[in-house]
Amino acid sequence: MSHHSTTSTPFTGLRVCVAGLGVSGPPAVRLLLEHGARVTVVDGRDDDTVRPVAAELSAAGAEVVLGATPLPEECDLVVTSPGWRPDSPLLAAAAEAGIEVIGDVELAWRIKPADQLWLAVTGTNGKTTTVRMLEAMLRADGRDALAVGNVGTPVIDAVRPDADGHYPRVLAVELSSFQLHWSSSLRPHAAAVLNVAPDHLDWHGGLEPYARAKGMVFAPGTLRVVNLADPWSVRLAEEDGDPHTPLVGFGLGTPRPGELGVVEDLLVDRAFVDDPVTSAEELAALADVRPPAPHNVANALAAAALARSIGVAPASVRAGLAAFAPEPHRIAHVATVSGVDYVDDSKATNPHAAAASLGAYDTVVWIAGGLLKGADVDELVAAAAGRLRGAVLIGADRARLREALDAHAPDLPVVEIEGPAPGAPEGHTVMDAVVAAAADMAREGDTVLLAPAAASMDMFANYPERGRLFAEAVRRLG
Repeated sequence: MSHHSTTSTPFTGLRVCVAGLGVSGPPAVRLLLEHGARVTVVDGRDDDTVRPVAAELSAAGAEVVLGATPLPEECDLVVTSPGWRPDSPLLAAAAEAGIEVIGDVELAWRIKPADQLWLAVTGTNGKTTTVRMLEAMLRADGRDALAVGNVGTPVIDAVRPDADGHYPRVLAVELSSFQLHWSSSLRPHAAAVLNVAPDHLDWHGGLEPYARAKGMVFAPGTLRVVNLADPWSVRLAEEDGDPHTPLVGFGLGTPRPGELGVVEDLLVDRAFVDDPVTSAEELAALADVRPPAPHNVANALAAAALARSIGVAPASVRAGLAAFAPEPHRIAHVATVSGVDYVDDSKATNPHAAAASLGAYDTVVWIAGGLLKGADVDELVAAAAGRLRGAVLIGADRARLREALDAHAPDLPVVEIEGPAPGAPEGHTVMDAVVAAAADMAREGDTVLLAPAAASMDMFANYPERGRLFAEAVRRLG
């Protein structure tokens, strides 16, 4: 079926304003245009980051307004980026005019194929790990599943059948409180609130509204999965959830009937079994959860509860956890220093791997370079240019990266660090200089990402050594 079919959808002829060209904006615009909507996009920025995106979208048929955020005069619906505050002038004007405001998740929900199942995860901490564990369990069970949200694929891209009509049948959906705030009709099959700690209180106007936004995930008909150790998680399920659906608790203690928990060194299910009163199902061993830190075991139990809610086999839970074990130096969070995250993806030894990790962050100071082994970096740099704050280049083939950056991000600050100073310990002093240069460019909220797109042997023994020296240099910063 072509995207330009004659089938009418709820968006055909609708005048939709898309607020903000962040990560979720462009996919929302393209989806709406495919469904026959008349789209106006507004973004307060008017710079080299947004102009190329704006040009693409206007070529696709959208009207684009940069440098201001007026509410279009004729507008039936507003689709907002999750970060926009409810009191921002455009959203306040829409509310006053009685125009519905929804987010990218709600838009995706309204358009998704009818037989696609959603399993949702929200909470202050642990969301990304939990949806990735859940995806691994589902795939181990032979399900056509995909983790979406802030984990790589925007949810909006996972509800569009591809050219062959394929779409994932089960989505493990990571949801922020912002996204839930703008999701009025979302009805996941099952949902978990992992925990609620004070966060984003400025946006929501206090802890209670922030918690209640998370509670929206417990929609009518949605099976409720709660963290028994988190009073808010339980309270939201009891007060905001559907009393007609099962309430399944998870915790680090011995599970009672209707719960998942830990018995000695085993993860055990006493909820999704034939007779929870008399029987229990062994899902995995604590050693299958890596690292077996308490918070991570809780994440594994939450993922297991969601997987079991659609009949995933116990053996698949264990296989998923085994497959999920993170590899060293693969998108590993090293530390947060002065509000900047430092991430070691030294294992990204080629452009394809580097593209995947660059795509996971909004604003990046990128540390790259080494031996490119003839790989082309032009496409990688073109795709990443919009999210770069700066770049620090090292290694033998850094000139090739420099050329690509000059072509695709001519105004970007770039620092080149020469190889080890004569007589200095190999690599060690270089990494200190690299990290210092990166820290200098980074601002609060940025990610300094070591994703070299190249092999390491010109300066280091191997990629683990490169990653280790980076992490040591970061710790000396802190």
